[in-house]
Amino acid sequence: MNRNHLLRIFVLAILSLSFFGATAQSRLDKQVLMTIGDEPVTVKEFTDVYNKNNNREDIVEKKSVDEYLDLFVNFRMKVMEAYEMKLDTSAKFKKELEGYRKQLAKPYFANDEVSEELVEEAYQRKLKDIRASHILMRCDKHASPADTLRIYNKLMDIRKRAMKGEDFGTLAVQFSQDPSARDIAATDNTPFRKGNRGDLGYFTVFDMVYPFETGAYNTKEGEISMPIRTDYGYHLIKVNSITDALGSIRAAHIFLQVPPDASEEEVMNAKNKADNIYNELVQNDGKNWKEAVKNYTDDQGTKNREGSLSPFTVQRIVPEFIDALKQLQPEEFSKPIRTNYGFHIVKLISASGVGSFEKEKKGIAERVEKDMRAKKTEEMALRQIKEEYGFKSYDKNLNAFMETVDSTILAAKYVPAERVKMDASLFRIGESTITVSNFVDYIKAKATVQKYVTPVTYAYQLYDAYQNQTIMDYADAHLEEKYPEFKLLVQEYNDGILLFDLMEKEVWKKAIVDTAGLQAFYSRNANKYMWGERVKASVITVSFPESLPKVKSYLEQGIPFDSLQKQIDRDSLRYVHVHNGYYQRGDNRYVDQTEWQPGVMTEFTSTVDQATNIVNILEVRQPEPKTLREAKGLVTADYQAELEEQWMNKLHSKYPVKINEKVLDKVRKLYQ
Repeated sequence: MNRNHLLRIFVLAILSLSFFGATAQSRLDKQVLMTIGDEPVTVKEFTDVYNKNNNREDIVEKKSVDEYLDLFVNFRMKVMEAYEMKLDTSAKFKKELEGYRKQLAKPYFANDEVSEELVEEAYQRKLKDIRASHILMRCDKHASPADTLRIYNKLMDIRKRAMKGEDFGTLAVQFSQDPSARDIAATDNTPFRKGNRGDLGYFTVFDMVYPFETGAYNTKEGEISMPIRTDYGYHLIKVNSITDALGSIRAAHIFLQVPPDASEEEVMNAKNKADNIYNELVQNDGKNWKEAVKNYTDDQGTKNREGSLSPFTVQRIVPEFIDALKQLQPEEFSKPIRTNYGFHIVKLISASGVGSFEKEKKGIAERVEKDMRAKKTEEMALRQIKEEYGFKSYDKNLNAFMETVDSTILAAKYVPAERVKMDASLFRIGESTITVSNFVDYIKAKATVQKYVTPVTYAYQLYDAYQNQTIMDYADAHLEEKYPEFKLLVQEYNDGILLFDLMEKEVWKKAIVDTAGLQAFYSRNANKYMWGERVKASVITVSFPESLPKVKSYLEQGIPFDSLQKQIDRDSLRYVHVHNGYYQRGDNRYVDQTEWQPGVMTEFTSTVDQATNIVNILEVRQPEPKTLREAKGLVTADYQAELEEQWMNKLHSKYPVKINEKVLDKVRKLYQ
């Protein structure tokens, strides 16, 4: 017994008990709660939006009816103003809304039985991470049978060589038409890139196109698949490992960058530094991880986050990184590993793994709907739509038309023969009848040049696509009348897009374009945007000790700090960098450790490498307002808030609000 049947029984059982309450609720729903300008708003219009937005799981603090009423009124006013300005008539708006509507409509064309099978299959695959390599031979999806067989056989020959023991990576470099398999030489615009020898790294469900994914998951660890066909061509897949899935990963690293063109000496220095950092971590049981990241990592994006990377999945990062993580328990860190980017010490923070089927089901179902495997459900949906709307095909007329098709269709210059009956019916769906003339228009619009098929074969390919599209379009056009909840959802997106466009026009862009107004706002509020105590300092980093005596001699000679980098460059000193700038507490650990008095100079020698940092305090500045340029982001945001407040006051005058207090009191009681 399915869910819908059980629901019908339940509704019948309680109908007699709830009839009078439902009738009363229905009467209340129709009552006018308020008018905004000249537009009445019913109780149902308000409560539908209130219930949807106030009962979401991510709401931390639910709003009362009165609190939400103000938000609702402001929202409706803005939407009314958008219609008044005819923003709904723009091509941009219509295109964006149509894009959202297509996405929202997809679930209504899914077959539940097929979807459940696909969801279960995807869940089982999600439990494992696969590392695989491939060899690709490209093959056009419209290639002739002879060309398809030739490519298939060529790949089978390569497979035989691999099965006899030839190295799969070497074969990938030699034969694969995936350019990432081979090294790519450096150019003026791009650095050298090392080839992956066919190694795709780690992936899990949804990371690859569905046929490739299926081929990989149906191949045992250490084995090579038969040729797998995708839209890209044919693939041989070698599964290198199958391991339990890590899921969503949170990790941190200490990163030492090594340029692609680094010398052996530079690589060895970086390796030694990484080993020293690792040894220091081990000696302290990792308790100094935060300090080690701050002191040594070259990853500026994670430096102030204890090396923490944004959450990622196995397919999003180099396989060496994943190999290391799979050997760790939470809070453990790895020995230094080498990637194409440099050396990393990797720390596992957490790995979500995969939850129970019930927990994962909703998210997987959403992915299935967007994935190419959803074509299976679309095929079932087509059959259901045909049955529901009384589809009828006029095969005799179709066959008569196909007999007239000539080679002009293959050149994308189709001209129908004179004997073609343009008004002959091809099929009927619901109240629409499709004629030969309609299909001819489609051919002229969609046909492309073809080399490997006969005119009739190509015409039937186009006809199948046209028929399917027409059937789906017909059902799609009737969604709003068939599903009221879909109509409401589309309306929400409609209003949301209008609101965004309106805010951009009336508030966000105004704050950016109105430079005089922004300057005036800043002048009135400058004391809100303050610097803390700062110093102007020069920080000199000397990475190799050979250069240190020369740098110290410059300082003894009194060379101005503003000119120091130029002198260093003239003397071709290696790995010396001078940075002059303003620092607040926390911006630089060496500056923090230096006494903040003009003229104070302090030297810091690293404990893990050969680097020395010299800090000289040039000037101490007390708290002072930031300039408009320095605080522009914050000032602009605050100015936008002021503009919006002024604009909303005008809208309240333009669209006066009248609340029916008696009806509002009834609504309040519903949510007490």
